[in-house]
Amino acid sequence: MKTKVYNQKGKAAGEVDLPKSFDLPWNADLVHQVVVSMQSNQRLGLAHAKTRGEVSGGGKKPWRQKGTGRARHGSTRSPIWRKGGVTHGPRNDRDYTQKINKKMRTKALWTVLASKQREGDLLWLEGLKLETPKTKLAQGVLKNLAELKGFNKLAYRSGNRAIIALPHRDEALTRSFRNLAAVRVEEVRNLNPLDLMSYQHLVLVDPEASLKALETRHK
Repeated sequence: MKTKVYNQKGKAAGEVDLPKSFDLPWNADLVHQVVVSMQSNQRLGLAHAKTRGEVSGGGKKPWRQKGTGRARHGSTRSPIWRKGGVTHGPRNDRDYTQKINKKMRTKALWTVLASKQREGDLLWLEGLKLETPKTKLAQGVLKNLAELKGFNKLAYRSGNRAIIALPHRDEALTRSFRNLAAVRVEEVRNLNPLDLMSYQHLVLVDPEASLKALETRHK
């Protein structure tokens, strides 16, 4: 399967042959399982409620066991007392991680990539170079690419519009795009289903090098 490649001015610059992985059909169950697992693995247990053994006070019995006409109590830190401990409350030592098989994660990644290619949300860019690391120049590139059919929202300044994936780390490009809230610059080897599902478009720079990085990292 072949697809068009564009330059950073938004002009056609040739074609690239895509591997068979881009023919994978959509698998909602697989993608959902992998994305939910990745979200769980990123989750931090911040909420924490103290039990009756952790709150202060409560060392003395409130009143004697019998003879007062009141219900018997052994501590003011009981969960039924005001300022007492919490029963079955959230704990910050809870582990939310879920195991993801490597084959599942890899197939989910290729499934999402294939889906974006079919839906016209994947843009192949011949190369990306800026004279100086300036946000203004980066915004100009996005405006050029926004003129392509289906990619008009690349010029928007809000929302998760696109991930620009580079085959190798480029500090100048990262600095140029980091002030644009709607765009995120990432290395191809770090792409994952969760990030791809969180952004509308994917811009892959240098098709041959990017495909090689994908196949090497996720084969």
